[in-house]
Amino acid sequence: MPRFIALFVSVVFQPLLVPTLVFGLILYLVPEASSIPDVFKNRIFLLIVLSTLAIPMVTIFGLRLSGTLKSIHMVDIKDRIVPFIVTTIYFLLTTYFLHDKNELDPILWQVLGIISVSIVGLTLVTFFWKMSAHMTGLGGLVATVIVLNLKFATFDALYPLLGAIVLSGLVATCRLYLNAHKPSEIYIGFVYGFIICFLGFELIYP
Repeated sequence: MPRFIALFVSVVFQPLLVPTLVFGLILYLVPEASSIPDVFKNRIFLLIVLSTLAIPMVTIFGLRLSGTLKSIHMVDIKDRIVPFIVTTIYFLLTTYFLHDKNELDPILWQVLGIISVSIVGLTLVTFFWKMSAHMTGLGGLVATVIVLNLKFATFDALYPLLGAIVLSGLVATCRLYLNAHKPSEIYIGFVYGFIICFLGFELIYP
């Protein structure tokens, strides 16, 4: 595999993309999973994209340009700590904002709250070990698809689940190829993300 392809996959399917994919599932592919009127779905989705993907990405690039971050690929543990803390803050603030809006479906802040819990745990682990953030996110995505399939009979999860599994395998392969992680960091990251999100979604969708 050419190195640039592995880098491309790692950058495009980065952990920050996962909340966008999860909310895309809930808002558009499983509409019965929330009570958000169709007219507001695009606005909610845009809020999620901005607060959990666009703004954190801009911040990370800003850290890189300022010299605070040595590389956006964050190969060393010490390079991961500040971006992870900043990302955690963004996620927690967005969760609080959604929680504070009583007129919105509580499922919104609950879903982002579960994702935020996984990020808090990942950030704490990062202080002493380099667990894969990519695989934590993708483990959570696979778990989300499975729980939505179990809870909503109208949701045809075959292709979303196959897509999530194939994507997980592809990203894991690329991260190993780039020597960004050891196999244990890949596997434990995936299992950790899967467990947190599976249990969390089981709680909010009883």
